[in-house]
Amino acid sequence: MSGFSEHDVAERAGVDHDYVTKLVEASVLAPDGDGSFTEGDVRRARLYQGLEHAGLPLEAIAEAIDRGGLSFDFLDRTVYDRFAGLSARSFRVVSEREEIPLDLLLVVRDAIGFAQADPDDPMREDELQLVPLIGLQLARGVAPAAIEGWLRVYGDALRRITETEANVWYTQITLPQLAAGLNEAQMQELTAQWGDEFSPHMDRAVLAIYHAHQEHTWTEVLTEVVESALERAGLRAKMKITPAICFVDISGFTDLTEQRGDEAAADLASLMAPLVRRTAERYSGKVVKYLGDGVMLYFGHVEDAVSATLETVAAIADAGLPPAHAGIDTGPVVFQGGDYFGRTVNLAARIMERAQPGQVLVTDRVAESVDRERFALAPIGAVELKGVSEPVLLHAVTG
Repeated sequence: MSGFSEHDVAERAGVDHDYVTKLVEASVLAPDGDGSFTEGDVRRARLYQGLEHAGLPLEAIAEAIDRGGLSFDFLDRTVYDRFAGLSARSFRVVSEREEIPLDLLLVVRDAIGFAQADPDDPMREDELQLVPLIGLQLARGVAPAAIEGWLRVYGDALRRITETEANVWYTQITLPQLAAGLNEAQMQELTAQWGDEFSPHMDRAVLAIYHAHQEHTWTEVLTEVVESALERAGLRAKMKITPAICFVDISGFTDLTEQRGDEAAADLASLMAPLVRRTAERYSGKVVKYLGDGVMLYFGHVEDAVSATLETVAAIADAGLPPAHAGIDTGPVVFQGGDYFGRTVNLAARIMERAQPGQVLVTDRVAESVDRERFALAPIGAVELKGVSEPVLLHAVTG
């Protein structure tokens, strides 16, 4: 896209008009023959300001460009079309026109990872793409608080995806090209070219994984709906399912980090993750979140939680990793923002802290809910746990 004036560049990049003039005078921003600018120039103007705010002087950047060791021509490539410009509409204007609460609309800026916006700041063009969905959700009666939670969970999950993606790209593509003898300008041009090739496949991959997770989750919800319908029709007694929460942790993880460094600890965690996930999925469980040296899991059935946990601890040992220890409790939980909360969660975490390497501890409620012929339970007795007011009856469980 072309035909932008200096004023257009300033408005779309979110910089002062005088700053664009300064960039032109420094020869780091060059208009076309007709005096117009391109979308790539908008990206460059925004980037130069960001670099200056980071303490990198424009004069040094201009000199590096002049010497050929640095170039930002790659910002003209198609892969960078995802860098959105600013629109001419502010949050306040869009809020009034679309009848969306202003506080809710401002959450969009937080969700996409940028600094908090003021009501009269212009919305980004990509932010405007969320407006129709938010408006439709409100029209169908979805509470603003629920929409805010959805936005924040989307933002946090996608931030983790992009950070992982960027780290892989930097370590596996950028650094090897520099090591091969390319300078920064050559490396950026080459990797931008590869980015044009990668980006459509990456977009489809993210969407495919997202849809697969939707299938899993929607099936769970549909199962509950069908069970409720059958119960109302008197065709089947609804199953009473009490969920179970499990925490699994690698023993000695902190000592390992101190001895071998953060990278070795991260490698250990990456080896543990697929072992945990695959075992949980076999028992219809799911990973709620990874906690550096451990993981929190949710199961719909107590016996599934115990079976999966025992297999996970064994699999970690078989893989040659440091021994794991685990804690399980069953009871009501509160689901909010993609996470689970409540006394059951807190108690399971405290029990895990009490367990010895290789040991799985469960509460009395869990022990009463499992088949004693299937699992061996050794009473530990009443144990005082940090942050728990009353002693808790615990059992060590084995298969």
